Amino acid sequence: MRSRRVLASVAVFLTAAAVSSACSLGGPEPEADSRTVVLLTHDSFAVRPEVLDAFRAESGIHVDVRKLGDAGKLVSQLVLTKANPLGDVAFGVDNTFASRALNNDVFTEYTGPVAPGAERYDVDDTGRLAPVDVGDVCVNFDPAALAAKGLPEPTGLADLIDPRFKGLTVVEDPATSSPGLAFLLATVATFDDGWTGYWQSLRDNDVKVTSGWEEAYTQDFSGSSGKGPRPIVVSYASSPAAEGGATKALLNTCFRQVEYAGVLAGKATDDTTTVVEFLQSEKFQAEVADQMYVYPVREGVALPAAWQSAAPLPQQPTTLAADEIEAGRDGWVNQWRSLVQG
Repeated sequence: MRSRRVLASVAVFLTAAAVSSACSLGGPEPEADSRTVVLLTHDSFAVRPEVLDAFRAESGIHVDVRKLGDAGKLVSQLVLTKANPLGDVAFGVDNTFASRALNNDVFTEYTGPVAPGAERYDVDDTGRLAPVDVGDVCVNFDPAALAAKGLPEPTGLADLIDPRFKGLTVVEDPATSSPGLAFLLATVATFDDGWTGYWQSLRDNDVKVTSGWEEAYTQDFSGSSGKGPRPIVVSYASSPAAEGGATKALLNTCFRQVEYAGVLAGKATDDTTTVVEFLQSEKFQAEVADQMYVYPVREGVALPAAWQSAAPLPQQPTTLAADEIEAGRDGWVNQWRSLVQG
């Protein structure tokens, strides 16, 4: 999703891996006769090695994790190599790119069980993608910085174009950033045909656009470690938990991002099915908040205590159907470029 995630795990964001470079997180290399499943994923994937070690001890499967870039690059690589896949299972295809992967027949049917509660996030009626986590993109703000300027806290998207907030917002480029794309989709879903007018107003209100989340959040945003000059940023619903509650997320501005896992075409075996099932298991789902700063899809998995008040899961996020995103995404991004970048 991805870079994605948030601060207490900022190392996750800063870890870059070259396309197709191997990154094995499963402990020592497997025995020659052990079974290996290659898991392709994005750069923000993180899990404690001991969790993968325990899975190998229980199942006999060594998971070889290989990172292929951000979510968009991951999907592009899956499509380009579908005739000769680079791995066996892929994790990290989100709902903004799911239809592209499905329309290109990247995945085969997943025949294993789906985690309790995860079915509400289904994106594919043919059962090729299994939901794994949720990471909503929302407007975040720094209350202390706004108060120091004598400004009230924003209450929604409309406040970002209020002249009182001129020059105070930083967002990410939807052509190069997953949260940037999610925020663009949020404006399309919220304002329908009026989304272009909204972006014109944002531009006129001196919005700053960066290439990605890392620059926007850790350099320009005043509420992060960089102590930048802008107190309003596009980030994640979970970001305030990483700041100890010193920042806030506007939950009525969120766009729902769901990440999925699936077995790649031609790779269906009991072992690949077991790995997808593992990603939905209680043990792995209990990891996703602390390790990747996303919400588990499995019912009954508790969030960290700090999240209960600082980062509750948004209850009414904005959404668009995957096929609608696929049909409109490139056109919306091109329109955005003309409007905002000229």
